[in-house]
Amino acid sequence: MSQPEISIKKVENDYEKNQFIKFPWKIYENDAYWVPPLLFDVKNNLDKKKNPFYDHSKMEMWLAEKEGKLAGRIAAIVNENHNKYYNDKVGFFGFFECVNDKDVSKLLFDTASEYLKENGMEVIRGPVNPSTNDECALLIDGFDSSPVMLMPYNPKYYVSLIEEYGFEKAKDLYALYIGADVINNEDLMKRLKRISDMIIKKEKLTLRKVNLSDFNNEVQRIREVYNNAWQENWGFVPMTEDEFKHVAKNLKPIADEDFILFAEKDGKPIGFSLCLPDINQVLKDLNGRLFPFGIFKFLKNKKKINVLRVIIMGVNVEYHRKGIDAIFYQHIIKTGYKRNIKAGEISWVLEDNYAMVQAAEKLGAHIYKTYRIFDKKLG
Repeated sequence: MSQPEISIKKVENDYEKNQFIKFPWKIYENDAYWVPPLLFDVKNNLDKKKNPFYDHSKMEMWLAEKEGKLAGRIAAIVNENHNKYYNDKVGFFGFFECVNDKDVSKLLFDTASEYLKENGMEVIRGPVNPSTNDECALLIDGFDSSPVMLMPYNPKYYVSLIEEYGFEKAKDLYALYIGADVINNEDLMKRLKRISDMIIKKEKLTLRKVNLSDFNNEVQRIREVYNNAWQENWGFVPMTEDEFKHVAKNLKPIADEDFILFAEKDGKPIGFSLCLPDINQVLKDLNGRLFPFGIFKFLKNKKKINVLRVIIMGVNVEYHRKGIDAIFYQHIIKTGYKRNIKAGEISWVLEDNYAMVQAAEKLGAHIYKTYRIFDKKLG
C-alpha cells in the first residue's frame, strides 16, 4: 500500500500568503474555544513592509499539503536582535498549525530547521509569532476556556507533535486568573490600600493615569521603562523605537486610560502597568472580519466586555522587590470594581518569576493556564 503523498512549498505570492493566513480556520472549525484573529491584524503582522520587526530580522513561510489538500503551515525566523543581545545562534519557528499527523509536522519542522541551519543557527526555538514581544508559546494546560486577547490557543495534540520531533522544554509561562471573589473582597482592598499608601510614602512615589492626548511622548516613556524593567528576564529582547510605536499604534483603539498607569518619582516614570479589555469576548463572533458589518457588532458589544488582561506590570531594575506592584494591583482592582469588571488574567508570567507569581497568588489569583516554549538543537 502506497504512502499518502505529502509535499511542502514556500510561500512566494499573495495567493499562497492568503492560504497561509486562512489555514487556521480549517484546524479550528469545530473548536468552541478558538477565537478567530482579525484577518487584517494577521496580514499586518506578516507584512515585511509594515511591521518594523522585519527591519532587523527575516522570516520565510511554508505550506504543507497531504494528498493535494492543505495540511499545515510554519515559519522560520532569524531574529538578529535576539542573537546580538544574547550573543547566541538561536533561530525560531512560529505560526505553526498542523493536522494531527506526525509525518506532516515532521516535514514542517525539517524544512524550518534546514532553513535555520543554512543561516548559521544552532538551536530552533518556538513557537513565537514572530518574537517573544508578540504572541508566543504553546498552550500545554488549560484547554477548557477561550484565550484572552493576544494570547495563543492550540489543539492539545500539538504538544505530542512537537515533543515527538525531539523538542524539549525551554521555559514555561503562566496565566493567572483573578475572579470576582477577589475584585469584590472589601477586606483585601482595605489591606491593599494600606500597603499601597505605605509604599507610596516610603518611596516618595506618585501614581498617574496615562495621557492618551500626549500619545507619542507617553509611548516613549513606556518604552524606556519597558526596556529597563525587563532587561533581566529570560527571552527578553529590547524593542526598537519603531517596533514599540507599531505595537502602541495597534493597541491604541482599545486602550482605556483608567487601566494604564505610571508610577513616578521626582516626575520621572519608574514603573508602568498596562491592562486592556479582553476584546476576544467580542472578536469570537466576528470570524476574523471587522468590515463591512463586523464593526457594528464590535462597537455594540465592546461595552459588555467584563474581563481585563494585565499585560505589562514592571518597574525599573533598581526598584525591584519594593512592592510597587501592590500599588498597581490596588488601583486596577478598585477601578475594575467600579467598572463592573468580573475577572482578569495576568499574563504571561515566567515560571521562575517567583516574586510576581507569589504576589498575584497572595491576592487570590491562581495559575489556570500554562504555556511552553520549546528548544531543539540543530544537528
